[in-house]
Amino acid sequence: MPTALRICPLCEATCGLTLTLDGSRVTGARGDRDDVFSQGFICPKGASFPEIDADPDRLRTPMVRKDGRLQEATWAEAFDTIAARIRPLVEEYGPDSVGIVLGNPNVHTIAGALYPPLLIGALRTRNLFTASTLDQMPKHVSSGLLFGDPFAVPVPDLDRTDHLLILGANPLDSNGSLCTAPDFPGRLKALRRRGGTLTVVDPRRTRTARLADRHVAIRPGADALLLAALVHTLFDEELTDLGPLAAHVEGVEEVRAAVREFSPEAVAAACDVDADTLRTLARELAAAPTAAVYGRMGSSTVAYGSLANWLVDVLNVLTGNLDRPGGALFPLSATAPAPRPAGPGKGFALGRRHSRVSHHPEVKGELPLVALAEEIETPGEGRIRALITIAANPVLSAPDGERLDAALDTLDLMVAVDPYLNETTRHADVLLPPPPPSRSAHFDFAFNGFAVRDQARYTPAAVPLEADRMDECEIHARLILAVSGMHGAPPSAVDDLAIDTTLAKAVTQEHSPAYGTDPKEFAARLTGVTGAERRLDLMLRLGPYGLTLDELKAHPHGIDLGPLKPRLPGLLKTRSGRIELFPEPLAADLPRLRAALDAVPEPGTLQLVGRRHLRSNNSWLHNTPALGGGSNRCTLQVHPEDAERLRLVDGGSARVKGEGGELEVPVEVTDGVRPGVVSLPHGWGHDRPGTRLAVASARPGVNVNQLLDGSRIDPLSGTAVLNGFPVEVSPL
Repeated sequence: MPTALRICPLCEATCGLTLTLDGSRVTGARGDRDDVFSQGFICPKGASFPEIDADPDRLRTPMVRKDGRLQEATWAEAFDTIAARIRPLVEEYGPDSVGIVLGNPNVHTIAGALYPPLLIGALRTRNLFTASTLDQMPKHVSSGLLFGDPFAVPVPDLDRTDHLLILGANPLDSNGSLCTAPDFPGRLKALRRRGGTLTVVDPRRTRTARLADRHVAIRPGADALLLAALVHTLFDEELTDLGPLAAHVEGVEEVRAAVREFSPEAVAAACDVDADTLRTLARELAAAPTAAVYGRMGSSTVAYGSLANWLVDVLNVLTGNLDRPGGALFPLSATAPAPRPAGPGKGFALGRRHSRVSHHPEVKGELPLVALAEEIETPGEGRIRALITIAANPVLSAPDGERLDAALDTLDLMVAVDPYLNETTRHADVLLPPPPPSRSAHFDFAFNGFAVRDQARYTPAAVPLEADRMDECEIHARLILAVSGMHGAPPSAVDDLAIDTTLAKAVTQEHSPAYGTDPKEFAARLTGVTGAERRLDLMLRLGPYGLTLDELKAHPHGIDLGPLKPRLPGLLKTRSGRIELFPEPLAADLPRLRAALDAVPEPGTLQLVGRRHLRSNNSWLHNTPALGGGSNRCTLQVHPEDAERLRLVDGGSARVKGEGGELEVPVEVTDGVRPGVVSLPHGWGHDRPGTRLAVASARPGVNVNQLLDGSRIDPLSGTAVLNGFPVEVSPL
């Protein structure tokens, strides 16, 4: 039976798959043993690729709203409708009358990487919202302020470190996040086998915590306090050693003074972690030959997310582990710009503008997703009247989905690029469905920038596209033409313009491989059948390794570019050309953290945290039968002590009440959560009418984000507080 290779697009691990084909149907998936990065590893999501690919609920043709009802339409009719309706809105009310929402699946496709920036540029709207403010924006804030580049994210050198401290992450279930690492579990087990130490800080005893040498069951939301205590201890016990990094860092003494009040004894009660344990964590970090600190969702989607992510970087700097093998290093993707000479850059600024209604600050061009509903509802200049969503389901992923659900119904126009009729896209006036993943080529533009090993892999479409379907890149290109007043022009015009614009800049940059060349001559060398392939080839040629698309195609299992390497000071883009360890915005936010030292919850108070599951990924995969069942359930996990106090029983039901609403949910009594903590997974709540998700609707679960009203955010990053918020729980 014939086979084809495909990089898995279902999580950040980017594992290589070998697909078994029967004609145009994918019948099986196994790990590609020859893949240079994943080496045969596969998880249940990858194994279910055939079922996901063939999901009967995937839309095959566009849908256009007629007489108040979404009906199947031709591609021409869909784009004609967009072009006819969006331009008058922009001309009458201005470009900010259109909002754009980009969801997480967007970064798992070639189209999602290449075309949304062009769409934003074509519309000239400033109303951009993405899933980053529900997930990772605090890390971008920290990286931007410290290194001058919000995408310069250091990742733990998993394969060489001697000591790994993980906060608020469960990579055995999530497969990693902002740390692209196929077989994350195997890499952690290898760390233990070579005599290394794994410490996990998490209010839940997750699968990752059970693997660790030490599990610290912290009070939810207190990560920044714990990290500040570790920094304090390094200074207090004279354990700092920046090594060669010292020449590239400023602000160390300012940090010393700033954390003086955060001694282990001072933070112990707020963290519910004893002072001796905190000092031990700091001493072990300092004593390890190499070490890395890594924090994710649990330390980002909390009230002090930006401060926590900053302190992760501070610890890696103060122990001399930033930018060295075995510590935390900066990956170098094959499509990243060629490195420039070291020197001062433009720096990074927060809040260059603010949202119209609640005045939330912009971060790297984005506004908080919690502000979307009010920007649609509130009359006045700049009100969002049209919305374009791409692979996004904010009705489930953002706080107070009921409010957003109602707001979407008031739009003059909504366009969605999505394969499903889901809780958000059911409001669309035009729905453009991309083909299944087997019909699309794949290259990981985003995740190679977070990978624990430098490599490059490209897989063409495994199965030809059917006649009635449109390639996802072409969908995006035609959408750009429709909104920009160029409706009817060939889609290749979008790619040609992108290539011309990129080369016009590259030929003037002395560090660029295209410097001084003729742009037309350079463009003529590009290979590739599609415009997207030509753009990928251009980025590879302009990148740090000088690769080409033809070289990638000649190595179907990928090209290994070696372990991560030190990159400082070259990647720094701060105005000083150095790591600015104590940037002003973070310094200004520290008093808020100091106030938290006295904010110890009353006895009996419950705080809610989310949880991941290996067989799920946000709201994407609940329509896949093979990934349902088992422990992948929407239950409220409660510690036995709390269950007894509240008269809750395993298998019974409870009412959970938060600031945004209340839910009725099944109870699961378990000592996997610490006392005072309850846990509900996110991504559920598939109970709204008008969707086409047969499997998900049969097991809808509840939307945990409905417990929030959107008022709780990390002020620097605009990230919604989805973890560590108070709830009331009672039996039904």
